[in-house]
Amino acid sequence: MINEEATLSTVAHFPVTKGEERPAVPLVSVVIPAYNEERRLPQTLPRVLHFLREQPFSWEVIVVDDGSADHTAEIVAEMAREEPALRLLRLPHRGKGSALRAGMLAAQGVYRFLCDADLSVPIEDLPNFLPALREAEVAIASREAPGARRIGEPAYRHLMGRIYNLLVRLLLLPGIRDTQCGFKGFRQETVVPLFSRQGMEGWGFDVELLYLARGLGYRIVEVPVHWTYGRHSRLRLLRDPWRMFRDLWRVRWQAWLGKYPKRPGAKDQSRH
Repeated sequence: MINEEATLSTVAHFPVTKGEERPAVPLVSVVIPAYNEERRLPQTLPRVLHFLREQPFSWEVIVVDDGSADHTAEIVAEMAREEPALRLLRLPHRGKGSALRAGMLAAQGVYRFLCDADLSVPIEDLPNFLPALREAEVAIASREAPGARRIGEPAYRHLMGRIYNLLVRLLLLPGIRDTQCGFKGFRQETVVPLFSRQGMEGWGFDVELLYLARGLGYRIVEVPVHWTYGRHSRLRLLRDPWRMFRDLWRVRWQAWLGKYPKRPGAKDQSRH
């Protein structure tokens, strides 16, 4: 359920009505990484734009094309001709972490969100994150927080995810129940300190970002969502789990070596 009173309080100082010139700084930025998404984006991107057009706050959407070999960039560019608040950022292919880093640093919003192209977390859940970001610097979608739902997920995928999260909690992030869900929000002031230091380009970028956030003393709130398993998921059972564990150990190793900054006196301020 959307907390309408808290959301309206959050956006009270950043309203925009139809026909008005948009503020120079939007309240919300939505960054969508895209790699060979010519099938999904024609359905999901119009849904994002339609939803945001109906909101009482100013916004922008940045689609970061991660060197797609299909017509992803052309599809987004065509939509951008009709919607000035939509931007396309084209990059050589390096990975999702790289695409999100570039998009978040290019965004201008007071609150900036990472959103997967498949909308496994529905864009309609975004207003639930705005009250959370009034209280904490980072708000992350959680499939494990009270009130969350997983829809259509195969049992083996759920088991893999829980094993991975157990290792994440043991090695790096105690107390965070879901680091991998593809929707996260950040306050504007956290973006440069976090994303300028984030170096992981594969599966480990989520864990690295959250580990950096804790080290810098940022509060992290988990927001329950209704998450739908995508039957065209990019995760490959025989290839990707070992890459996820490899990246996890890379973050742990770099933490042991003191490669990540830590604010003096920073405590674990995650709410759970």
